[in-house]
Amino acid sequence: MNRVVISRVATVTALGDGLEPLWQGLLAGRSGIAPLTRFGCENYISQQAACIADLQAPAKGSLLDTILERIAVQIGDLPNDCRLLVASTKGEIDRLTTVCRQEAAIPPAVLFEPLLEKIARRFSLPDRGCNINAACASSTIALARAAALIAAGQAEAVLVYAADLVSEFVFSGFSALQALSAEPCRPFDRQRKGLTLGEAGVAVLLMNEERAKLSAESPLAYVAGWGAANDAHHVTAPARDGCGLILACRQALAKAEIAADQVAAINAHGTGTVYNDAMELTAFNAVFGAQLPPLHGVKGSLGHCLGAAGGVEVAIACRALQQQLIPGTVGCPDAEEAGQGRLNTAPQKVSGDYLLCSNSGFGGINAVVILQGVA
Repeated sequence: MNRVVISRVATVTALGDGLEPLWQGLLAGRSGIAPLTRFGCENYISQQAACIADLQAPAKGSLLDTILERIAVQIGDLPNDCRLLVASTKGEIDRLTTVCRQEAAIPPAVLFEPLLEKIARRFSLPDRGCNINAACASSTIALARAAALIAAGQAEAVLVYAADLVSEFVFSGFSALQALSAEPCRPFDRQRKGLTLGEAGVAVLLMNEERAKLSAESPLAYVAGWGAANDAHHVTAPARDGCGLILACRQALAKAEIAADQVAAINAHGTGTVYNDAMELTAFNAVFGAQLPPLHGVKGSLGHCLGAAGGVEVAIACRALQQQLIPGTVGCPDAEEAGQGRLNTAPQKVSGDYLLCSNSGFGGINAVVILQGVA
């Protein structure tokens, strides 16, 4: 099995372009959640979202085009044989909303096949890949798939690109589900009332270790393990006992060939909904027991970025391992009992080689990636 290296990352979030501004913003406890002005939301539960500043669509284009350009500039030139995996739950949903309101014909470009061609062309890749839509675990699943391809020798380099927008279509849906919080979300806090939507773009370049050395790519982290499981419980609600996430965690630990007590920290999904956060803490306590490590979530700063959430969080985890430090959990001054002593609004020092990232989504999907730091 080939060792899997993360060699480059690029991010665009409500805290700015690039991993460094994102990391510094998280350490400072900043939040990109603000009053939403992109569309009228007076009839919805919330009027808050974490939108990317100054995001403008080109003529007859999508806001995703601008995100793609900003990510492409950061990530740089890619190997000619690089494979592509895309993770987006709704793609160019902003264009679809516009044409539907105008009762115009739906342009082919809003479908995923043309979108894949556009993304591959911008990165100058011959492989247009496929889109992985696994709800809010989409980019985590894509990263696991990319790592599996490299580990098995089926690819030497894979780019995972993920992006999703704050759109009225999605916003209205979450509002109808009573899943939004009227105030900025409060992950794992006793007083949490729901999630806040966000948007992001992220690219992660994975390579096998030998290819990375030949290409003079300095590893940011290694992908040591991954797992995915579906609890098959409900269309939107997670299984209360956390059975799917427990299984995904144990798969990832087995793939990494490590014990639970070797995990130094956890980057949790942490949406701020009553049931998701309780399910995660139940699962983590089942897997780690008395050795539950420090954990945090970033959605109090970035909102829930849907299909891009896991990719952004893995990028953050690379820096956390490098600095042996995890950001605080914004919005969690009074942690739920099952997380007390492990969650903090201030950054926490950690010590160890492994960090676990988890994401869960509608339909019962749960995905986990374990990163290993660079010695």
